[in-house]
Amino acid sequence: MSLPDPVSLRPAADDYAYTFGGRQPLVTVQPGTVVELSTEDCFGGNVRGVGDLPSQVCTFPYLNPVTGPVMVAGAEPGDTLVVHFVEITPARDWGVSSTFPHFGALTTTHSTAMLHPPLEERVWVYDVDVPAGVCRFRARRGDFTVELPLDPMHGTVGVAPAGGETLMSITPGAHGGNLDTPEMRAGTTAYFGVNVPGALLAIGDGHARQGEGEVCGTAVETAMRTTVIVDVVKGGAPAWPRLENDRFLISTGSARPLEDAFRISQHDLVGWTRDLLGLEELDAYQLVSQAGLAPAANVCDTNYTMAAKLPKGLLGRVRAYDGVHDRLRESAAAYLRER
Repeated sequence: MSLPDPVSLRPAADDYAYTFGGRQPLVTVQPGTVVELSTEDCFGGNVRGVGDLPSQVCTFPYLNPVTGPVMVAGAEPGDTLVVHFVEITPARDWGVSSTFPHFGALTTTHSTAMLHPPLEERVWVYDVDVPAGVCRFRARRGDFTVELPLDPMHGTVGVAPAGGETLMSITPGAHGGNLDTPEMRAGTTAYFGVNVPGALLAIGDGHARQGEGEVCGTAVETAMRTTVIVDVVKGGAPAWPRLENDRFLISTGSARPLEDAFRISQHDLVGWTRDLLGLEELDAYQLVSQAGLAPAANVCDTNYTMAAKLPKGLLGRVRAYDGVHDRLRESAAAYLRER
C-alpha cells in the first residue's frame, strides 16, 4: 500500500491556539491524509525546573496550547471525523508535573470551597528516556526514585464546537477538548461529531504518561512529535467523542458532577452497542452492565470526564464505522514501513 506524502505541521509560537472554535485553519487536508505534527506541553514550555512555578512563569489564559486547527476537506456537520493515532513520541528528554493551590481532585477549588489552606504549588521534573521506555520519578522531599513505563498520549484532542461557540482548550465537552483520557494513545482511533465545515481538528497537551483520573491535575507534561491519519465517515456523528482500539469500543462523557459524566459515557456506550448489534435497548443495557469497564479520565478539569469500555470480542464480526479502525491500522503500518 502506497500512501501520499504526509503533511507536516510544525507551528511557530504565535501559531498555537488556546481555544476550540474561533480560529482559522492552519492547513487544509484531504481525507486519508497522514499529518505529522508537533505539540507543546500544557505550560507552553515555560516550566523547565522545580523553581519555575506555573503561577509565575505562565500567563492565563495562555495555557494548554493546541496545534491546529486542521481543516479536513469534505467534512460537513453531521459527519464523523476520524483521527487515527499512528505515533506519539516525546520530543524532549524531560517532562514536568505540578500541584496547584486551587486545582486538582484533592484540594480546595473555586467551586469546592473549604476553610483549610490550599495545597502548596510544587513542581516535579521527570527524566524522559524514550529508548529505555521509561520516565523517572524523584520525590522532592526524600531519596525515593522509581522508573515508570512511558505511555505517551494526548490529553487534548477535539473539533470546533457547534453553534459558533468558542471553548477554552482546557475544557472537555461534546466537541472533545481536554478529555485527559490515557486511552488517547498510539493505535487508537478517535471519532468526533463534525459541527462546522472542515471539522477544525486541534491536538495538544502531550503526556509521557498519566494515571487514570489525573488526580493532582497534571500528568508528566511534555512536548510531542505525533503522527495521525485523518478521515471522514459521512453521517453517523456521535453525540460525544468515541474511541476504538484493537480491544475495546470506548465512549466518553464530560460533565459535573462526576456521576453525570459517568451516565453520559454509559448512555452513549449502550446506544452504540444497541445499534451495532441490533439489540433492544434494555438488552444492550444489560450487556454493557455485565461486560463494561468504567475508568476515570480526569477528575480535575473544568468538567470531569469518564470513559465507558466494551470488549470488542463480544461483537463477533460486527465492526464499528464499517471497519475504519482496521483500515487505518493497515495504513499506519504501511506509513511506518515506508518512512
